[in-house]
Amino acid sequence: MIETPFWKTKSLAQMSGDEWESLCDGCGRCCLNKLEDWDTGEIAWTNIACTLLDGHSCRCKDYGNRQATVPDCISLTVKAVGEISWLPPTCAYRLVAEGADLYWWHPLVSGDPETVHQAGVSVRGRSVPEDGLDVDDYEDFLVDWPAEGV
Repeated sequence: MIETPFWKTKSLAQMSGDEWESLCDGCGRCCLNKLEDWDTGEIAWTNIACTLLDGHSCRCKDYGNRQATVPDCISLTVKAVGEISWLPPTCAYRLVAEGADLYWWHPLVSGDPETVHQAGVSVRGRSVPEDGLDVDDYEDFLVDWPAEGV
């Protein structure tokens, strides 16, 4: 008998710490700098990566201590998932919260952490580090990401 995957039977709030962490598909898009229009709330995506994002693995270089280096790094919580407007439409946290299933390329579905990159959903090879960039120049790095606005 095949067991139903946990993300189909549990809410985000019911997940264990390991289950929660495994929902991250490793796309790296949440670790990109975004620009928000203060008047409209509209989010503009850049390809500027947080100083801690590894551009190849699309994972944080110091996840456990990230807020010591990047104090404004936002920790995803059940509450935050419901409030953050910039989570990618392909984000597993967002999908589970909305009652949707994960995409075929999600490592929990495919069994392979490389499929998120093979599907072209990750930022691998498509980001620049924020180090040395002036915030006033961020508008020069605006991009559209796959499945944005889905």
